Amino acid sequence: MLKLYNTLTRTVEEFHPLNPPQVRMYVCGPTVYDFAHIGNFRTFLFSDLLRRYIKYSGYEIRHVMNITDVDDKIIQRSVEQGLSLRDFTDRYLEHFFKDFDDLGAERPEEVLRATDHIPEMVELIGRLAEKGHTYEANGSTYFRIATFPQYGRLSKVNLEGNVAGASERVDADEYTKEDARDFVLWKAAREGEPSWSTRLGDGRPGWHIECSAMSMKALGESFDLHLGGIDLVFPHHENEIAQSEGASGAPFVRYWVHAEFLMVNGEKMSKSKGNFYTYRDLIEKGYQPRAIRYLLLSAPHHKQLNFTLEGLQGAESTIARLNDFRRRLAELVPGAGGSSDEVTRLVKEAVGRFETAMDDDLNTAEALGAIHDFVRETNTLLAQGGMGEDDQQRLLHTVERFDQVFNIFGPVEQELLDSEIQTLIDERQEARKSRNFARSDEIRDLLAAKGIILEDTRDGVRWRRK
Repeated sequence: MLKLYNTLTRTVEEFHPLNPPQVRMYVCGPTVYDFAHIGNFRTFLFSDLLRRYIKYSGYEIRHVMNITDVDDKIIQRSVEQGLSLRDFTDRYLEHFFKDFDDLGAERPEEVLRATDHIPEMVELIGRLAEKGHTYEANGSTYFRIATFPQYGRLSKVNLEGNVAGASERVDADEYTKEDARDFVLWKAAREGEPSWSTRLGDGRPGWHIECSAMSMKALGESFDLHLGGIDLVFPHHENEIAQSEGASGAPFVRYWVHAEFLMVNGEKMSKSKGNFYTYRDLIEKGYQPRAIRYLLLSAPHHKQLNFTLEGLQGAESTIARLNDFRRRLAELVPGAGGSSDEVTRLVKEAVGRFETAMDDDLNTAEALGAIHDFVRETNTLLAQGGMGEDDQQRLLHTVERFDQVFNIFGPVEQELLDSEIQTLIDERQEARKSRNFARSDEIRDLLAAKGIILEDTRDGVRWRRK
């Protein structure tokens, strides 16, 4: 039984979806004004891990992620670069999903852009107005938190003597001070900024209303899981609850699950400290996507992760060993034996430890420990020899089950057949005759990477395997 720490209740709870076997999950996605950094991707990979483990556990997943493509930062950057809001955000959205895919994350079932859902946001603000939760000032519409007594349940922000009136409100999309204030739902149009003409007047949505409108449209007024970074608890997720429950009168989300901060060399990541990394920065330094994925998943999401380049180098070595193990197991020529008691025991214990760890609030450190012990013990059996085909297939299936969740082993490349090698050699010879030396070198490098050594002789080209 999967158990998760619920930020709303501050307890670890058994996970029971509202409408099994379907699980409905919403993840706060990127604000597309720059390349995503590794702190962002820690949250997105944790979300991917939970998504994968939910499927592993036999549920159906409906995973929705939003894209914030209008807010203060985006508008400022798009103006600085002389681009329309859509052209600017399209560029960074494409970059984000390229990085997302490279890191081995599965795409959500639905990705929703804020600017495609303005009517839904206006409709939700209208419902809040009908129930007395809003007021207008200077052409903008605000949520009055004094009308929602449950405000502060998620973040535990202290409201005593601190509930704002109409003179104490915040227009900014983000604020960090734990000071509960009436927050903007609809911002009056400003000169030079994008705006939409609606019954609320010309303007644009506040950041917080975006997620409430999109999540309820896609998943209903009540759903199972809402994920994000710990920095979003206040004010963003607190405000989402107030807006959503204020409009619907129904419980909004059952389980709120947050990823803790990522530190770099023991400090908060900051450009001024020189310890700020995007995913692309690390790729330019020569690190592999799977190593980055491994390191970002190596610590449980509810604990801070201290990211170091030394740790990433260790992750490089680890994934190389895992991939070598998978290849060695796949390429094994089995004997005539059937299924052995030793392999049966090994698989049962490894899978049991893995599932126990993952059920314990996604304890990835313990789950990875179970995987590494499984690899070590399997290597011992391989060294003893005499493994049958049934055992080989059971062990390979176990690797696939682990990788269904972590996606860290890497593929087993198929060995080139002799006929395929000869076809490539013939193509290389033709490329040399036509003086296409770039293609000739490319084929030689490709064959070398596959373990094929070419030798140019008077009698033609000979090849051999390493």
